[in-house]
Amino acid sequence: MLCPVVTRIAEVRAAVAAARAAGRSIGFVPTMGALHAGHAALVRAARASCGFVVVSVFVNPTQFGPTEDFARYPRTLDADREVCTAAGADLVFAPGVEEMYPEGSVTAVEVKELDAVLCGPGRPGHFRGVCTVVAKLFNIVGPDVAYFGAKDFQQARIVRQMVRDLNFPVEVRVEPTVREPDGLALSSRNRYLSPAERAAAPAIYRALVNVKARAAAGEVDVARLETALAAELAAIPGARVEYARIVDRERLRPLARLDRPAVAAVAVFLGTTRLIDNLALGPDECPTRSSDPT
Repeated sequence: MLCPVVTRIAEVRAAVAAARAAGRSIGFVPTMGALHAGHAALVRAARASCGFVVVSVFVNPTQFGPTEDFARYPRTLDADREVCTAAGADLVFAPGVEEMYPEGSVTAVEVKELDAVLCGPGRPGHFRGVCTVVAKLFNIVGPDVAYFGAKDFQQARIVRQMVRDLNFPVEVRVEPTVREPDGLALSSRNRYLSPAERAAAPAIYRALVNVKARAAAGEVDVARLETALAAELAAIPGARVEYARIVDRERLRPLARLDRPAVAAVAVFLGTTRLIDNLALGPDECPTRSSDPT
């Protein structure tokens, strides 16, 4: 039997309240739908640790810019429900825009400084939209633990900061990036890629692996590492590099030398499709998982 879907805030709150009354902890996986094996891994992680697992499926308009893909972002609720059921979710919360943003809504949540680097400059207002919807979902669902993927490293870091600063009683857990066997990080936007773009896309991960190997071999000059990373990305057929940066893993600030835990993060356009990826440098807190079950 497929797990139930509710669309109203009152319904999800009632279901969570009943689970709490039965002594069950609440795990939560916020998504925009178009679920893949990476999302399924988050649901399984929640299932392994929590008594009641809620997955939200909501394409959030406030995190899309005016020229971005909100209108064509894939909406596949029936298939998403099957993924959630197979991974062990107890409930899917799939509200409409009017449920999440009633007429007259004017409040937003913003995390300063951490949103001013990497994806921030190229997507103004994006993280404000992310923080606003995640804050709303945390207030609606009231989870004990929320699960995010390491592919969206900056997003997860910003959410952690918001949780700390606003005293949300939520533990944020970041699960490893799930990849195709050829290394491409799973993303709902991968389906936009043409066959030629899909064939070229794994080179993004290979470039990150190579810069990680340079660092492991003793290169500590960040400018040289970034130059090599950007050059390798630019050589990918059809690629347009938005950024290729190495930053402090905690504060997301630029580094001159690789003398602390860092992350190499990239955003690359293949055609019109924007892909992001990252690898930790130094002590690796977020290893990679393959989507291949073998």
